[in-house]
Amino acid sequence: MILREPAGPEEYPAIVDVWRSAVAATHDFLAAEHFAEIERALPGDYLPNVTLTVADDADRIVGFSGVAEGRLEMLFVHDDVRGTGVGTVLLNDAVVRLGATEVDVNEQNPQAVGFYLARGFTQTGRSELDGDGRPYPLLTLEFTP
Repeated sequence: MILREPAGPEEYPAIVDVWRSAVAATHDFLAAEHFAEIERALPGDYLPNVTLTVADDADRIVGFSGVAEGRLEMLFVHDDVRGTGVGTVLLNDAVVRLGATEVDVNEQNPQAVGFYLARGFTQTGRSELDGDGRPYPLLTLEFTP
């Protein structure tokens, strides 16, 4: 597996496929209409506004992260490879290479919360709504080396 920048927007469909797989496996709390809204917004609104890194395994994108202004805005791993270390490699890259020290994680996603806490993040805040005003509480987690 290698980490690399995406070749460009032509790889967005593969990145969205990873997102779709990851969210279907871990976000059972997400309403279908919100899932569809986010999926539609990914290529035009979200992906172009972060520094993207993809995890490429044998010419297949299996995970990705997005960092902006010291915040890990997204980290998703295809359900087929969850638990194999892809997420940890992407997180380490985001922290070390890109300086990410904060992440918001859905409170209703205990796997993700546990993932970050086990890797040195601590909770520093909580909000009732997600960043787009939807009713999904977020925990703000911070990494302090």
